[in-house]
Amino acid sequence: MSVALHHVDEGPRDAPAIVLCGSLGSTVEMWRPQVAPLTERFRVIRVDHRGHGGSPVPPGPYSVADLAGDVLALLDSLGLDRVAYCGLSMGGCVGMHLASEAPERISALTLCCTSSYWPDPAVWVDRIAAVSSGGTGPIAETVVSRWFTPGWAAEHPDVVADAVGQVATTPDDGYAACCAALRDFDHRPRLGAITAPTLVIAGATDPSTPVEPHARTIVDGIPGARLEVLDAAHLATIEQSAQATELIAAHSAG
Repeated sequence: MSVALHHVDEGPRDAPAIVLCGSLGSTVEMWRPQVAPLTERFRVIRVDHRGHGGSPVPPGPYSVADLAGDVLALLDSLGLDRVAYCGLSMGGCVGMHLASEAPERISALTLCCTSSYWPDPAVWVDRIAAVSSGGTGPIAETVVSRWFTPGWAAEHPDVVADAVGQVATTPDDGYAACCAALRDFDHRPRLGAITAPTLVIAGATDPSTPVEPHARTIVDGIPGARLEVLDAAHLATIEQSAQATELIAAHSAG
């Protein structure tokens, strides 16, 4: 059963809509660098996944299909039949599911620093165990250390601190349940069903979803998909915000 997602809806009501869904352990604030430039051209809807931020925390485990169903319910509640979609990491997994299983709802798809599967699910098994025993607080700094390149992180301590806070305040049960969704996710057999124009943005030094094999598998699997590699780690939309935002805007506008 879907839940009513917390979201922030900004920009002109008569502009084309774009939905932004972030990474595991993030909130709508992850997209702060994109808001001002995108709202010049789009109605921008930022979303907290279930189990995150201001959204409900239903009992887990969750599946990516559950997370995608929440987004579809939100679109229905807003009266939006068709939107551009941009998702990073877990948000990208949700986007792949939406684009293959509800193609009539997605006009353009941008997938940032994400994967269609994880070759070794042990990363998620271990993360679930860590959060179940100690909560999200103790893992937050380690998680965020993979989000930005070390040099950039050293120059932007406030951004890093905010990201650590987002992870640390994610409800333990919601975080663990979303880890289970990623553990079980393998969308490779459905990539060929995606018909929306697709842009894949990858970070050149992303330790979580590196270009090979993650971005490459998606680009090779989705007909006509295009790859752009930015000089960034996992949160390329923050570390290279200007470049990423322009790519997202141009692609989403069609």
